[in-house]
Amino acid sequence: MGTIKSFHQHSIQDKEAFWKEEADAVYWETPFTKVLDDSKLPFAKWFVGGRTNLCFNAIDRWLESRGDEAALIWVSTEVEQERTYTYRQLYQEVNAVAAMLRAQGVGQGDRVLIYMPMVPEAVFAMLACARLGAIHSVVFGGFASVNLAQRIDDAQPKVIVCADAGSRGGKVTPYKPLMDKALQLCEHPPGKVIVLNRGLFEFEPVAGRDLDYAALRAEHDGAEVPVTWVESSTPSYVLYTSGTTGKPKGVQRDTGGYAVALASSMKHIFNGKPGDTFLCTSDIGWVVGHSYIVYGPLIGGQATILFEGTPIRPDGGVLWSLVEKYKATTMFSAPTAIRVLKKQDPALLKKYDLSSLRALYMAGEPLDEPTAQWISDGLGKPIIDNYWQTETGWPILAAQPGVEEIRTKFGSPSFPVYGFDVRVLDEQTGQDLGPNQKGVVAIVPPLPPGAMSTIWGDDERFVSTYFSSIPGRQVYSTFDWGLYDEDGYWFILGRTDDVINVAGHRLGTREIEESINSHPAVAECAVVGIADQLKGQAAVAFAVLKDPRVLDLPGAALKLEGDVMKVVDEQLGAIARPARVRFVTALPKTRSGKVLRRAIVSICEGRDPGDLTTIEDPGTLDQIKDSL
Repeated sequence: MGTIKSFHQHSIQDKEAFWKEEADAVYWETPFTKVLDDSKLPFAKWFVGGRTNLCFNAIDRWLESRGDEAALIWVSTEVEQERTYTYRQLYQEVNAVAAMLRAQGVGQGDRVLIYMPMVPEAVFAMLACARLGAIHSVVFGGFASVNLAQRIDDAQPKVIVCADAGSRGGKVTPYKPLMDKALQLCEHPPGKVIVLNRGLFEFEPVAGRDLDYAALRAEHDGAEVPVTWVESSTPSYVLYTSGTTGKPKGVQRDTGGYAVALASSMKHIFNGKPGDTFLCTSDIGWVVGHSYIVYGPLIGGQATILFEGTPIRPDGGVLWSLVEKYKATTMFSAPTAIRVLKKQDPALLKKYDLSSLRALYMAGEPLDEPTAQWISDGLGKPIIDNYWQTETGWPILAAQPGVEEIRTKFGSPSFPVYGFDVRVLDEQTGQDLGPNQKGVVAIVPPLPPGAMSTIWGDDERFVSTYFSSIPGRQVYSTFDWGLYDEDGYWFILGRTDDVINVAGHRLGTREIEESINSHPAVAECAVVGIADQLKGQAAVAFAVLKDPRVLDLPGAALKLEGDVMKVVDEQLGAIARPARVRFVTALPKTRSGKVLRRAIVSICEGRDPGDLTTIEDPGTLDQIKDSL
């Protein structure tokens, strides 16, 4: 393990020399004059003065060498369609969409919000924004109107690109009515909405606002839009993530640093090369989809597979059939997907020719040892667990086979990735901790290239949220507990705050609580994340009613639970719906009024709630226990 450790050490001790070399993997229209400006930490600027473009690095520069090779492979088991776009065809589609957006007045620095399912047009729209120097903000298709409206008002897009509907597991989810309702709730609605009509849901276009994607595409067929070269620190996109407050945080990403980080990671972490085929089963609404469905593989000269479907439709072998058919060399999935497959016929793991596949990468939530062992035995391939966040844009901890082949340990995402100065710190004192000591996982700034540069429109919140929670030190807190063992392998042990991880989706409990509290019968509630065998965590709500007598009628509790869940569905989407809503007459609180969430979680998981000296009424915990 000498190589991987010295590689990491070099990246921390001689940042400028290290990243200057890595930056050679990217095309610079104007060379940078300075590798790093860290004069105003925690804000860091990488490759200062360099001008580049994400779309050019993802498409244009490959036209000569790989123009007729596959770039984007779309497979939908929802609508039974498959389409393959070569680099040249992708170039044509992206140019047409860039021309469509330009005709609506979109230029450098303007925002475009994308609310679409896993369809090629969503990728075209992302890359077209990058081509124009515009800033895209992709919103996950499972989010409902209130979420959408918040993000629209924060980003203030000039144009929205959406679809009539998405489909999952054969069930159509209409997007257009959710978008229409969100725009009614907005303070700053955009002037134009471009709608891709897939024929999944009938809708009436809003006159003067809605534009038809197909008609615009035909109008701009054959258009060529010149690349807008932007300075390295120019924002490329804003991606919203849940926080502990109700207002989502717009993670702002730069351009040059992101391009270099992704190009570098495709080589060192994913051990890939141009001409490979990358299968990532995430969604473009999440950071993994941004980095490793869209930008990373294309910047690395690889073909990328965009999959619309579930891991069990038509059967539990669908993902392996994609590996066989398209000769995927690298696969990236989530532990939840693999846990779902454990319930399927194990023979499906042996049915397909997986000889092209070098490794299966896993991220999104902690990968438990039994699941890792099961899929490792089933596939006979290396399983590489990696750990990162929306904020970092690429892995913080991972094995890095492109640097050195190492032995992995199940349950561990291995070692710190080059560029990340990762520590385990004592929550109270801020001191560095040694092997096998549990603490907060933190990163010493500057954050490396590709990590968030700030929170969109709110530098102050960036500093106060991420760099102010550890006493006496300005370090980035991941808000995750962790430790490393005597061999240097790291382990992630769960959140320190009130964000929960349900099947890889980060949900702020505060957002769900605010939604439940809007129900007329509810006085207050607490939402916590409880360990769940399949999804990692499940959200469970405990609600106090304004008038407990409403539960006196037979079946009233079940009906009210359904009503409360419906409110969350309508406001935040099914993704945020709690697994259960339990009714209690009071919540466990400290004498100062703070809800004792960790104690609630302990009770729900059958553990000792620990020190309760500050609790105001011990009987409230008995109520939690009884409600279960």
